[in-house]
Amino acid sequence: MERVIYDRIRTLEGSHWWFAGRRAILTRLLGDLDLPPKARIIEVGCGAGGNIEMLRKFGEVSAVEPDAPSRDYVSQRLGLDVKHGLLPDGLPYGPGGFDAVCAFDVVEHVDDDAGAVKALGALLDPGGYLVVTVPAYGWMWSHHDVQHHHKRRYRRAAIEGLVRAAGLEIVKSSYFNTVLFPPAALVRMAKKAVGNTSADDAMPPGPVNALLTGLFSAEAGWLRRRSLPFGLSIVLIGRRP
Repeated sequence: MERVIYDRIRTLEGSHWWFAGRRAILTRLLGDLDLPPKARIIEVGCGAGGNIEMLRKFGEVSAVEPDAPSRDYVSQRLGLDVKHGLLPDGLPYGPGGFDAVCAFDVVEHVDDDAGAVKALGALLDPGGYLVVTVPAYGWMWSHHDVQHHHKRRYRRAAIEGLVRAAGLEIVKSSYFNTVLFPPAALVRMAKKAVGNTSADDAMPPGPVNALLTGLFSAEAGWLRRRSLPFGLSIVLIGRRP
């Protein structure tokens, strides 16, 4: 990602509706997994560390991040020794050793996404879970993707295929950020049509941010019972047999 994006995420991820809502959804989904009481968890591509405290609710957390300023920021703020690493071939850990491997909006940044998913899956012990989120739909490609150095966006079948090719069975696969999908898609397509390259992740006014957080977070309960048919993002949970 561009340096300005890393720095902006630091200021947003604590309370911005998108980060807060995604954490609510991931907290519920992780809580439903059959993890041991002191699970060994790793987040690959932890960025500014906004998910670390959430993951610590489920076990002992390790982290990998290629961006040096972000590693230093997380280490100082959260007391975590974040390792340098790159997907697919530059991870600082050997095969196995983890009960859960998390990569939240990471795989879309890697040229070799099949190799990246295979490398993530290789970190799992038998019975361990891979939890991945990615942005949805190539037709929604916008300046946002360019700024974030995305290589692609996904349909659900495509990311499912990568997980199966890595030797994992699929436990959960769904689109999410469904409620807000129609207005978000309209805004992005309108901006694309007129060549508007302004950022679309600015912090909205407090009441609006609270409303959007509530709407997005409500999907956590729905996703426990069913998969959603469309959305801005995809969440997929795979399990090593």
